[in-house]
Order: sequence, then C-alpha cells, then structure tokens
Amino acid sequence: MLEALVCPVTHAPLAYDPDRQELVSKAAHLAFPIRGGIPIMLESEARKLD
Repeated sequence: MLEALVCPVTHAPLAYDPDRQELVSKAAHLAFPIRGGIPIMLESEARKLD
C-alpha cells in the first residue's frame, strides 16, 4: 500500500520509517505519523525534519 501513498504537500514518494512509525517525505522535509496502523496524512500533524 505504501506505493499508493504520496506526500500531500509535494506529491513525491514517501519512505517508511518502522522505528518511528512514520512516513517520511524527503522532498517536503516532513514525517507523517502512523497511529493505530493508519497514516495521518495531514500537514498539520506532520513532524518537521531538520
């Protein structure tokens, strides 16, 4: 299913980080959380990456 998801900001592919349970958009420098097995694809919920 990861192949079907893209960054809602840039529409770039996402990378899965199993340790943090996040989907990472390198293009947008954001990490979207996965809660209860559901990706939260809201920019307001994303963690900013350095």
